[in-house]
Formats: sequence, structure tokens, C-alpha cells
Amino acid sequence: MPVMGATRFERFFRVAASLDVDKSDLKRYDEFLDRKVYDLFVVAKATAKANGRDVIEPRDLPITKGLQERMHEFLKLDEDLEVVPLLEQLLARPALGVAISEETEGRLPAVAGGLSVALAQAFKIIDPRVKNPGSAEWDQVFRMFDLLL
Repeated sequence: MPVMGATRFERFFRVAASLDVDKSDLKRYDEFLDRKVYDLFVVAKATAKANGRDVIEPRDLPITKGLQERMHEFLKLDEDLEVVPLLEQLLARPALGVAISEETEGRLPAVAGGLSVALAQAFKIIDPRVKNPGSAEWDQVFRMFDLLL
């Protein structure tokens, strides 16, 4: 990630949950996004196929109430932080043998942003005193999200 991008994401985590992250955390963050977006698309593909479509539409993404609320929080934060262009660059499009509609593509940064806010807040749920999450905290958060998504 370019230095300017790293700086924005460090600021994002400070604003979202008072966390100080470093470059190794940003690598973990990128891995988190790849895994969770992939997981969302696995379910979306099944939903699209069940409805007789070969194109994933926004309604196929399994967006829960909580994730929807985090997406709204992200969009408010992003007005000042301007992280969406960086998320667009980071987001890997899973190769699942199905097309993704333009509307779904356009929604991905907000989904990734909502996942990012949820990630940042999850660290504070696990340990309200954490300032700079280490490997153990990252592992706990990964396990928690794997349990739910």
C-alpha cells in the first residue's frame, strides 16, 4: 500500500475506534477484507443461482442489520477521511464463475467500509483498553468474524 494510503488507513482506525495500527496491521487488514468479501460473495453467488441468475445483484449480498449500520457509520466517517478510493484499489474481486452487476460493484466500497468499522469496533469489544492490537487480538477478531460471516 502506498505511504499516503497507509496514512489514511491509520487515521481511519484512530477515528473509528481509537486504535493505532502499523504496516503489519495493514497487511492483516487487507487479508481480513479479502477473506470476508470472498465469504460474502460465496453466499451471494448461491443466492443468485437459487434465483436463476448468473449475475450477483446487491440484494444477493448477505448484508445484516449490523453491517448495514456499520456501512452508514463508514460513509459518515469517509466524508472527512476519503478512504473509498483506497478501498476500491484494495478490494479483490473473487473469481467465482459468476458476473457482478455494476450496481453491486459500486456498493462494494461501502460494504468493505462497513466491515472495516465493524473490525475496528470488534477490537474494543474484545479489549476496551487495547490501543495497538497485536497478533493475539487480530487472531481473536478473525475467529469472531469467521464465526459470523
